[in-house]
Amino acid sequence: MARKKAPEDLSVEELRRLLVEKRRGARKERLEHYRRTGRVVSVAPDFDFDAPQSAPVVDTAEGTESTPEQLPVPPRRRIMDRILLAVEVLAVVGLVVVLLNGLGLLRTLNNEVVAALNPETVTPTPLVMAVVLPSGHTPPDAQGNTRPNDAEIPSHLLPMVQSLANVPVPTAAADQAVRIQIPAINVDAPVVQGDGWEQLKKGVGQYIGSPDPGRDGNVVFSAHNDVYGEIFRYLDRLVPGDQVIVYTQQRQFVYIVDRTVLVEPTAVEVMASTGSPTVTLISCYPYLVNNQRIIVFARLQN
Repeated sequence: MARKKAPEDLSVEELRRLLVEKRRGARKERLEHYRRTGRVVSVAPDFDFDAPQSAPVVDTAEGTESTPEQLPVPPRRRIMDRILLAVEVLAVVGLVVVLLNGLGLLRTLNNEVVAALNPETVTPTPLVMAVVLPSGHTPPDAQGNTRPNDAEIPSHLLPMVQSLANVPVPTAAADQAVRIQIPAINVDAPVVQGDGWEQLKKGVGQYIGSPDPGRDGNVVFSAHNDVYGEIFRYLDRLVPGDQVIVYTQQRQFVYIVDRTVLVEPTAVEVMASTGSPTVTLISCYPYLVNNQRIIVFARLQN
């Protein structure tokens, strides 16, 4: 029996062969382990280390494990994965849209609640609801008695005029007109909101729906010419350049007469809104006849 040589007595070739044999054993153990666990189904035959080699053999298997072979993904599976991804993306987008709509709805509800808790001043009636020009009345008799002239209202519009008689008067405010002066015809009278029969007994009436003095738009004033103070009796004496001074609780506004026209009682277009600050004065005409209206237009002084 050959005596076992000590490592220092072995040649380089013998040491190399021992090392290769050791690595071969370790490799076989790993392969056997892979076969038992099903991770490797077939392997290449062992390399013959005794055969002539043109280059040194380097074993790189030590310290690493083989990666299992990846099976190809079927096309149908890929299609299903893409469909599921698209569904997930659409679901996320839909959720974002729902959240945004919910926030918008919540904001709208909050605004409506605030508006309900803080009611604003009564909104004036739009000018387009006028059927005839204000201040219409029958000529006074010998005792000075008179009444609203319903005959000048088209019969089919009479119910509308009657319904407008109950339009609420706007809440008093500091920027509303309270007084009017027309120096050229010695007019100095109070201004009341509304131009109905009862209001015009108290002074000059401002049409509900016309803006406050000084603002863009048409401020419409009316008064009688032959009853209840005859405030607007001499509107026909005004000429371009005359002043119409309108007062609020805070300041005064000076308007300059521009022109005067005569119209039929149904010419409500003279009350239409304007793009700049203007005043329109309205009264019945002629004196003690009252089958027309005299209209005076004035513009705000720059």
